[in-house]
Amino acid sequence: MITSPAFKGKRYAVLGLARSGAAAAEALLASGAEVVAWDRQPHAREPFEGRCRLIDPLELDLTGFAGVVVSPGVPLNNHPIGPHTWQYGLPVIGDIELFAAARAHLPPHRVVAITGTNGKSTTTALVHHILQTAGVPSLMGGNIGDPIMGQAALPEGGVYVLELSSFQIDLTFTLDCDVAALTNITPDHLDRYADFAAYAASKERLFQMQASGTAIICAEDAPSRAIADRVKAAGKPLVRVSTADLDAGGLASGRSPSLAGPHNAQNAAVAVAICRQLGLEDAQIAQGLASYRGLPHRMERVCEARGVIYINDSKATNAASAAPALAAFPPDPAINDGAPRIHWIVGGLPKEDGLGACADHLGNVAAAYTVGEAGPMFAELLEGRVLTHRCELISEAVRRAEEAARPGEVVLLSPACASYDQFRDYEKRGHHFRQMVGVLTGCDTASSDSAASRSILP
Repeated sequence: MITSPAFKGKRYAVLGLARSGAAAAEALLASGAEVVAWDRQPHAREPFEGRCRLIDPLELDLTGFAGVVVSPGVPLNNHPIGPHTWQYGLPVIGDIELFAAARAHLPPHRVVAITGTNGKSTTTALVHHILQTAGVPSLMGGNIGDPIMGQAALPEGGVYVLELSSFQIDLTFTLDCDVAALTNITPDHLDRYADFAAYAASKERLFQMQASGTAIICAEDAPSRAIADRVKAAGKPLVRVSTADLDAGGLASGRSPSLAGPHNAQNAAVAVAICRQLGLEDAQIAQGLASYRGLPHRMERVCEARGVIYINDSKATNAASAAPALAAFPPDPAINDGAPRIHWIVGGLPKEDGLGACADHLGNVAAAYTVGEAGPMFAELLEGRVLTHRCELISEAVRRAEEAARPGEVVLLSPACASYDQFRDYEKRGHHFRQMVGVLTGCDTASSDSAASRSILP
């Protein structure tokens, strides 16, 4: 784990002892800090019994504390821990802020942080993979993989590659990244922010924390372009990126099949710009692009059976992230006379009304299979535009799609919704889809999930 003398003798409260909170508490204890910790779940508290005081910080006078560490899942817009902490003049922070405080005592290194509404997980994993392929020591953390404070520090010359959600940025105040990147911004998490402008401002804070590092911004949407303009106006180093840069650099044709689709072209373009900024040659980058195997639940090719391809894109929890998946499989004149070929499984817990950008790609859809709480809404929107089957459950949708799909077609789970109506998270939803495909096709669809690909937040 990462430890630092910066924490020695200081007092911290840690609220929430799941993955990131437990790692933060362990790192603070190992660094010689005094820790007060709490979690509502008894099993989460058990590892800390006898090692620190276990009490809810809401019950404490926090005078003399250095700060309160919370999980990024704690909604600061309505949770009482915020006002309770702030009345003592203390910050509410996350494990990324602890990492920022520990950096001065780590071997010389660089930090890359990647944010955005969509694509940040794939871009983070791709940068990490390219660095590893090139022989550069690197760790992946933040909102993906193992919590950063729970991992062993890198040797001199290493690169920490962090995926950061807006929630994590909200809990971070001193992370001065060598490279900070933005993939895109579209409406999301509006239950946690006053409006879209506040959500976008949260993303922008990543660049405001930079003292001298380079900002890399994919300026293909208006909010991202506005942030890029403000970064430039502030006189900070800026690299604007577009998907076309990938073709211009001659790196598009050698991409792994796991990077198919326009959204992954955008992710790859941002990753290439980051790796160039870190000093890698295009030949090294091309090798990583070609060998990248992708992340589970993100355009994951589950199997091909009887000529039908099954794709698990369960991570697509909003319309903006599902739309590129629909765009990735246009009609092909060589397949079924150019007929639409996607059997789209869509629905879950809705984050928004309407089809959003998915409406632009309905010409690629042979049939839609609506599921979950949002199923009736999607059915009403789609009926009369594409063949629509009301299914409710993913198991029924997979069965009906498997029966209908012809060779050359694609069965695509890209729900455009959160999973919480029927599943604990998008990973459980993706597991269920994989299992159903395996049962119906006889394919080996065993999970490729690993700690290196898990997200802390959906």
